Amino acid sequence: MHVTRIIAIRHGKTAWNVGARIQGFLDIPLNDTGRWQAQRAAQALAGEPITTVYASDLARAFETATAVADVAGLKPIPEEGLRERHFGVFQGRTFAEIEAELPEQALRWRKRDPEFAPEGGESLVTFRDRVIGTVDRLAAQHPDELIVMVAHGGVMDVLYRAATRQAIQAPRTWQLGNASINRLLWTPEGLSLVGWSDTGHLENAALDETAG
Repeated sequence: MHVTRIIAIRHGKTAWNVGARIQGFLDIPLNDTGRWQAQRAAQALAGEPITTVYASDLARAFETATAVADVAGLKPIPEEGLRERHFGVFQGRTFAEIEAELPEQALRWRKRDPEFAPEGGESLVTFRDRVIGTVDRLAAQHPDELIVMVAHGGVMDVLYRAATRQAIQAPRTWQLGNASINRLLWTPEGLSLVGWSDTGHLENAALDETAG
């Protein structure tokens, strides 16, 4: 059976990550830390036999992917199907603002109601189906190859659940760190987990930054 190896990377940090503000489909760029994280992830993957780099077309993911692709001598391929979940009216608000302004919707969101969609946005079921459909389509094009997919925290969560057979509404107990490196295997039967949330390349940040 042909197997596709996948390295899945969440984008580097943004100012809105720091401020706990919902980004969704909004096109927020990396901040200085995020750009540094993207470069570190790229360096950590130097020498890996990567054949293709796919990325969400939103700036924070595509910029991260560009750093990885440059080191591999490639150009990232934009893929709308790897975008973050569309959060509708939640987008642009902080978690605290959503709790205060839309308490009933916030409760359904917090409980991970699979069918709940913020006004104008996607439900967890719709989002999951979009992400898995995209990953299946892309991975099937690269049997016996190593590919990179750069996306968002919500996308990483979908991938982890699919690979570990976790229910969509199960409480999250795993990390979704910015610029962490996650490894999976894909076959036509689905995803399996190889390694998750490798952040070794992001350690000793203060030392590296002061070193110029």
